[in-house]
Amino acid sequence: MNSSSTPIVSIVVAIAAVVSLWRVFTKAGLPGWGAIIPIYNVYLLVKAAGRPGWWTVLYFVPVVNVVIHLLVCLDIAQNFGKSKVYGAVGLWLFNVIGFLILGFSSARYAPVQAGGSRVPQPAAAR
Repeated sequence: MNSSSTPIVSIVVAIAAVVSLWRVFTKAGLPGWGAIIPIYNVYLLVKAAGRPGWWTVLYFVPVVNVVIHLLVCLDIAQNFGKSKVYGAVGLWLFNVIGFLILGFSSARYAPVQAGGSRVPQPAAAR
């Protein structure tokens, strides 16, 4: 790959990331347009994981951000009925591909409470 195609690949990956987050946020009942707003998209990601909004601040702490992002990805996978392996590999390690799969698959958002039981969803959200 030569240096002239590198910006094109970067733009395609960025667009794929925005589209995938948009779909995931929409499935989670959050505003999809939030995927294009920096920092707000991280806040929405934290909320989709069922974590408190102040966790967004932890994304700005070096080393801590890696652990927090892993925990958020594991929680998002669980809220969409996926395994922890999918959360770690699909959403954390290969996040653009993992979120694309999550956004365009038949997975439904059903948040899990601390005890492991599902939070009841209103009929309109199903």
